[in-house]
Amino acid sequence: MFTGIVEEMAKVEAIEQDKSNTHYTLSCSFVDELQIDQSVAHDGVCLTVVALTDTTYTVTAIEETLQKTNLNAWEVGKNINLERCIKLNDRLDGHVVQGHVDQVGTVERITDENGSYKIYISYKANTFVTVQKGSICVNGVSLTVVDSDDNGFSIAIIPYTWEHTNLGDLKVGDQVNLEFDILGKYVQKLMEKRS
Repeated sequence: MFTGIVEEMAKVEAIEQDKSNTHYTLSCSFVDELQIDQSVAHDGVCLTVVALTDTTYTVTAIEETLQKTNLNAWEVGKNINLERCIKLNDRLDGHVVQGHVDQVGTVERITDENGSYKIYISYKANTFVTVQKGSICVNGVSLTVVDSDDNGFSIAIIPYTWEHTNLGDLKVGDQVNLEFDILGKYVQKLMEKRS
């Protein structure tokens, strides 16, 4: 379980194909605190640490994960948003995030709002919804929806988040990992069953 509050950005150091799996080796400041089998959110994707060195760690993405996320677009040198799982006595500063990406969205527009930034993202509506002032997780960052329609939404980014996450690296056309609010998904499922 995560909160969508990014601890820092890791750097992709190596990518290795292994049949249908992909191994990603990354570096970050807290490698010495990681353990094998530990879950860490990478751009909102919960991945398990499978190997460690003094300066790097490796996670593995299976085909299912690669198909539902933007991990196939990762390249050596790319910055990745990192968050370790929450402890039960921690504050929940963001919102409840599972690290299970629902789908990939597309950045349609980025506007400079004279001190902040607004990002417009489209997605396939099918079973997912956003609501104004509701929660959304974009590349592992807990954010509040500003505008919402049937197949897109906008988010406002404060300067700190712009500078300390990879949201500041985004360009129009980029793919982002989306995890919709878990509470909204349960409510939607209940409403569908009533219909």
